[in-house]
Amino acid sequence: MATGEAATTASDFISRITADGYKAGMRQLAASVNVVAADFNGARDGLTATAACSIAAEPPQLLVSVNSASGAHTIIRKAGAFSLNILARDQEDIAKRFAGMDGAERSERFDLGTWETMVTGAPLLSGAVANFDCEIEQMVTAATHTIFIGLVVAVTSREDGRPLLYGDGKFTGLAD
Repeated sequence: MATGEAATTASDFISRITADGYKAGMRQLAASVNVVAADFNGARDGLTATAACSIAAEPPQLLVSVNSASGAHTIIRKAGAFSLNILARDQEDIAKRFAGMDGAERSERFDLGTWETMVTGAPLLSGAVANFDCEIEQMVTAATHTIFIGLVVAVTSREDGRPLLYGDGKFTGLAD
């Protein structure tokens, strides 16, 4: 660095990043499509999400990131539990329903598919590639979202399932 030249800091770069630019870059991060769902005293809600990942196998923990403004956020927080349902390739209609992309009312979200419960009472989608039933262990506020860290108390999975993926702004699947 030349004498008298100011050092470049991370905040110099952050101020140049637009929300649209960030979103365009993140669209290239293909991910499994999931429905995160909860039930609090009979009130059910859920959302389509790709922001989910494993934390540890012992004890089994995972996290989901949910926008604080979403309708499901309050239900998840109040319930103290949630399900993570990894959608199968043939469940794109459910992904669109829970993302609000098909014009249906919020109250109609659970009209598609067959929903069951296991330990926590959170809705679990039959036919999903995998279902994780989780008790909330921790909540972390990060900008506009809450990261819900869940202890997995029950799990189901299909060996023959092919996951639904989302990348480059569209639903897709794995190539054969």
